[in-house]
Amino acid sequence: MTAIRTLMTLAFLAVLGLAACAPIYRNHGYVPPALELAQVVPGQTTIDDLPALIGRPSAQGLLTGSGWYYVGSRWRRMGAAAPQEIDRTVVAISFAPSGVVSNVETFGLEQGRVVALSRRVTEGSVTEISLIGQLLGNLGNFQAGELID
Repeated sequence: MTAIRTLMTLAFLAVLGLAACAPIYRNHGYVPPALELAQVVPGQTTIDDLPALIGRPSAQGLLTGSGWYYVGSRWRRMGAAAPQEIDRTVVAISFAPSGVVSNVETFGLEQGRVVALSRRVTEGSVTEISLIGQLLGNLGNFQAGELID
């Protein structure tokens, strides 16, 4: 009886161990399906038409109307290993100054690049000197002829 119980325990642990190694997939972001993207016609579709056709983007260009970006990615995690991005799709829609779609591009993970962000902050010297100190410091920096003209 104990041999059967030991075998059952080992079998249960083996199944549990195999289940722990099964990959877990997660999807992040949104990319419009190809059928919806086919409705976006460069030169005809306007920026006002896009929300009804494919929805609002998750990111926009820095300049108003410069571009809409739809980003979707798929991640896989196996066991205790760190998650790994296995697929990424970026749809970039750019606009002409008139607000009409000028281009629709799709990029995958193979075209992606890692961009290192710079965390530099410019230090201002204005806060180091008081207002009175700045006014007194400028007393000798002008000539009387400049006040008359």
